[in-house]
Amino acid sequence: MTEGTTSAAAEGADTLTRLEQEGEIAADYLEGLLDIADLDGDIDMDVEADRAAVSIISDANSRDLQKLVGRDGEVLEALQELTRLAVNRETGDRSRLMLDIAGFRARKRAELSELGAKAAAEVKNTGEPVKMKPMTPFERKVVHDAVKAAGLRSESEGEEPQRFVVVLPA
Repeated sequence: MTEGTTSAAAEGADTLTRLEQEGEIAADYLEGLLDIADLDGDIDMDVEADRAAVSIISDANSRDLQKLVGRDGEVLEALQELTRLAVNRETGDRSRLMLDIAGFRARKRAELSELGAKAAAEVKNTGEPVKMKPMTPFERKVVHDAVKAAGLRSESEGEEPQRFVVVLPA
């Protein structure tokens, strides 16, 4: 093994350790939040695509957890930002942590992937760009990934909160 390979491996291990630490801090913060709100939920931690991923799941009253998702994920987005701030306070580093509650984000990701694939198919058929409705940064990222997987390219246009994806011909 060369010296460059060793340092790259060590850097990857350091990143994994840092992301696991972010997940631990987030889990502690969210457990405290669940206790305060008197809600039941289990915390699941993982590292996905170079970011910490934390999920709150519940077998019993997932309806209770829906309060933490809110209308169209608005409360979830706010809780994710608060959790990122809690991680930042502890580590001093900006966090890209992804939070999911009651599988909301996972379901949304599947819907958006399908939407991105359909838009890509339409662009392939017509040769014309397709402008999509305004989306959150998370939603746009999922659509961009689906379009890329379909072999096309896409761009985001507009200003928040009206920023949207445009799927472009190859």
